[in-house]
Amino acid sequence: MTFNSFAYFIFLPIVFLLFQAVADRYRWLVLLIASYVFYGFLLQPSLLAILAFVTAFSFLAGKRIDCAGTAKKRKQLLLLSVFVNLAILVYCKYLVFLAENLNLLIGAFSPGVSIPEPEPMVSIALSFFIFQAVSYLADIYFGITGSEPHPGHFALHMSFFPKLLQGPIERAQGLLPQIRQPYRFNYDDVRQGLLLFAWGLFLKVVVADRLALFVDPVYNNVEAYTGVPLIIATYAYAFQIYFDFAGYTNMALGSAKLFGFNLTQNFRSPYLATSCADFWRRWHISFSRWILDYIFQPLQMKWRNLGKNGTAAALLVTFLLSGVWHGASWNFVIWGLLHGIFLATSTYYRPYRKKLHKKLGLKNSRWMAIWQVFITFNLVSFTYIFFRASSIEDAGHIIANICNVYSNYTAIKTIGINEFITKDILIGNRKIVPITLLLMLSIIWVVYKHRDESLFTKPVWFRWACYYSLFIIIVVLQISTKSGFIYLQF
Repeated sequence: MTFNSFAYFIFLPIVFLLFQAVADRYRWLVLLIASYVFYGFLLQPSLLAILAFVTAFSFLAGKRIDCAGTAKKRKQLLLLSVFVNLAILVYCKYLVFLAENLNLLIGAFSPGVSIPEPEPMVSIALSFFIFQAVSYLADIYFGITGSEPHPGHFALHMSFFPKLLQGPIERAQGLLPQIRQPYRFNYDDVRQGLLLFAWGLFLKVVVADRLALFVDPVYNNVEAYTGVPLIIATYAYAFQIYFDFAGYTNMALGSAKLFGFNLTQNFRSPYLATSCADFWRRWHISFSRWILDYIFQPLQMKWRNLGKNGTAAALLVTFLLSGVWHGASWNFVIWGLLHGIFLATSTYYRPYRKKLHKKLGLKNSRWMAIWQVFITFNLVSFTYIFFRASSIEDAGHIIANICNVYSNYTAIKTIGINEFITKDILIGNRKIVPITLLLMLSIIWVVYKHRDESLFTKPVWFRWACYYSLFIIIVVLQISTKSGFIYLQF
């Protein structure tokens, strides 16, 4: 069951009605049961048991850290509890990858010798789950928050179904107080939640899934393409992954809002970033803050005596680990390493760049800002080649052939522009297509500009015109073939 499935459209209203029907002291229990039911639709009971174990272990470990008598004891308990959580993540997500690469290494020295490779395990959402557990334990150790006394509240914090599969990665000090406080029905929260959900659904099923019509045929068979199709598919994927993930986030925030919870905003116009550092302040914000607080800053403090070299090394290690977190594949390792290289390099040239811009009178230049956005977007898009490609060989083919002037246009011919823009239902009379598209784009722009609370200050007729228009556009322009969310694999 995913947010764009019919099952979820039935599940969410049922949970909401049950949540409203029970007494306030039992509402957390309704959401906890619903969260495990939601997750149970996707996973085997064994992984549900692992999540339950991680929750119970982290709850008890947090209490032990909080009441430990000495700093040494607190640190030992923290290291042990973090090790256990990460060991579970490695076992479930990376064991096959480690075994495969170990066999390659063994085979290089002893041909014919190998170790048995384990069966791959389904580990949907486990990375997000483990990250929340680690941050909870670390925050207790550093005194940022205290241990949660209520096991049910802690379990709900860990597994709240709107953010369970793809985040946002919520900190204990942000979500637990909301779980503890009494619930009061708020009509504005409900309608804002529904609008956020509808906007996220539009981004997913209309925009992201439609962009996949260009991306998937090319990236699933890269050797058949050169030149222009590779360029189009790469840029299309940059927008596909953004609208896919931003769509999920809006649907998560909207679902949580129905129950009175405010989750972390995860995106802030990332493709308008003027540098790679700025990009990571705007993209997957809860994740970037996590790696900043729990990986980069400790490493930077440890290597502070090395100056810029220490900062650069900390950035390289941090983003190398972020690539590993995204998946058990060398493609993700290279993707993370590239971002680390971009950021590490910037620590050296940033002072000279500022002086040069000031000397040339470009410090506050609008054109310089546009140029920086252009360069940053292209650097990020280049890294997506490794993120999306099925293998390093495929990524290598794309890089080697993306500028091939003798390019073929199979992708453009195979995927008609009419199919990309609209559905057949709208092109029966081709004369009305431009008018229909212009009207729909105007409606989408109006809804986008008023998708937050500002819409609720408008006249009733305007609000309901936006609601109905967005609903009709989703129904008419959605892709018939349902696809999963990209970040569901992490």
